[in-house]
Amino acid sequence: MGLEKIYKQCSEPKETNRQIGPMFKEWLQKKSLGLQPVDLRTFAANDDDAILDGSDKMMMDFASEKLNYKHNKGLDFVARFNGKYVIGEAKFLTDFGGHQNAQFADAISTIEAPNVKAEKIAILDGVLYIKSSNKMHKSLTTTYKNHNIMSALVLREFLYQI
Repeated sequence: MGLEKIYKQCSEPKETNRQIGPMFKEWLQKKSLGLQPVDLRTFAANDDDAILDGSDKMMMDFASEKLNYKHNKGLDFVARFNGKYVIGEAKFLTDFGGHQNAQFADAISTIEAPNVKAEKIAILDGVLYIKSSNKMHKSLTTTYKNHNIMSALVLREFLYQI
């Protein structure tokens, strides 16, 4: 492979979809949903509307213990609105096929986890909303049309109306 090629590949920026997880959490920190995310102690202390601030693992542990979430996939979003818990996975899909299909499948597997005592959502943005014959768009408009799959752009409206 050669030193020059190794250096080039090591210095390339992360794929956009791999940068989105931290960006989603930064977006939440800006009170984009109307609330400042809170730590676990504050979140568990009452039943007020709240967004949990923590690592994927910490959110997964909370969901496992309190909401019967037994899926092996971490979570990007845990919240409580109008007395209902909401858990979700956030993905930004930049292309069709390959790894992007796997990212889509990850989000779907989260919302299909059985026996969870919470509203399950997939917060998906990107190319899947482009009307076409690609697998993601077809699945979105047929197989999963009755699931809670939405853009981050409408997440706030969804949360306040549940």
